[in-house]
Amino acid sequence: MEPLVSIITPCYNSADFITATINSVLEQSYQNWELIVVDDKSKDNTCELIEAFSHQEPKIRLIKLEKNGGVANARNVGMEAANGKYIAFLDSDDIWLKEKLREQVVYMEEKSLPMSFFAYNRINEEGDIISKKIEVPAIVDYDKLLWHNVIIFSTSMVLRNAIGNLKFKKAGHEDWIFWLDLFKQCGNGYGINKSMVLYRIRKGSVSANKLKAAGNTWKILRESEKIGLIRSMYLFSKYAVATVWKRLK
Repeated sequence: MEPLVSIITPCYNSADFITATINSVLEQSYQNWELIVVDDKSKDNTCELIEAFSHQEPKIRLIKLEKNGGVANARNVGMEAANGKYIAFLDSDDIWLKEKLREQVVYMEEKSLPMSFFAYNRINEEGDIISKKIEVPAIVDYDKLLWHNVIIFSTSMVLRNAIGNLKFKKAGHEDWIFWLDLFKQCGNGYGINKSMVLYRIRKGSVSANKLKAAGNTWKILRESEKIGLIRSMYLFSKYAVATVWKRLK
């Protein structure tokens, strides 16, 4: 029997994009999944749109949080509700291509891997592709991830047992910190250099705010990972070069 995949989607005021995101799950060729959407007290009609889907498809569950707690908390709530052997993360404005889940499950099952991630393309708010394929390395470990986070969350899938009791921390670049913590436990992540995800770049997003992202990176190196000043400066310089190079692609 095909293993169950629990898809975790946090959302907040996502009415403009959540329909396309959920449709990309419904259109997956791999169908043994559950979609857990955690709404972080949206002020728009996000919940109404999700409920319309959940009424038609029982594999879609909506969890409404009573107060806004941030994306880290929403993902933690989603993981606690998950039943699958694997957990896949999908942000509320990103889109999966049709074979994403199937290819990832087959790859991880055949090789008994704890974690994998795909290459991707960037899209803008209108859904237009605005980049070439962003390639990913075949293997990433803790040390490699320290100087540059090459893993877009919506491309990832993790063996639930590999996560264990690990939780997301409320901090800038919480996704990056999560991967660093995970790799301390499971060793490596494995890249599939095939674009299976459309990653949306939104105006005003943290990922689009380069100065804020740089500041969060420095805090991760110094405060979260407790790395010394000299090595932090070296790793930060590598991060800066990698970031510029990625934006030129």
